[in-house]
Amino acid sequence: MNSDDLKLQELLRGHRPVPALPPRFQQNVWRRIEDAEAPAKSESWLDALAALILRPRFALAAAAVLLLAGVSVGSLEGRQFAQRNAQMNYLAAVAPDSVR
Repeated sequence: MNSDDLKLQELLRGHRPVPALPPRFQQNVWRRIEDAEAPAKSESWLDALAALILRPRFALAAAAVLLLAGVSVGSLEGRQFAQRNAQMNYLAAVAPDSVR
C-alpha cells in the first residue's frame, strides 16, 4: 500500500460520526428498567387463570379437568334426553292420540 492509501484509511477511521443521544436518554433507560422489574400490574382474574393454565406443568391437569367437566355435562344432558324420550314413548304407548 502506498502512503496515500494509509492516510486515507486513517482519515476514514478518524471520521466516524458519533450520534447525539436523545434528551433524557439515561432517565428513560432507568425508567424502562424499573418498569420491567416492577411487579405486574393488576390483571383480571381471567388473565391470571389463563396464564396459570398455559404453564406447561399445569396444562395437562387443566386438560384433564376440562375433559372431566365435558364428560360430566354430556352425561347429564344424555340422561335428561333419555328421560324425555322415555316419557314420550310411554305417553305414545298409553295415549297415542294425545301425542299428535
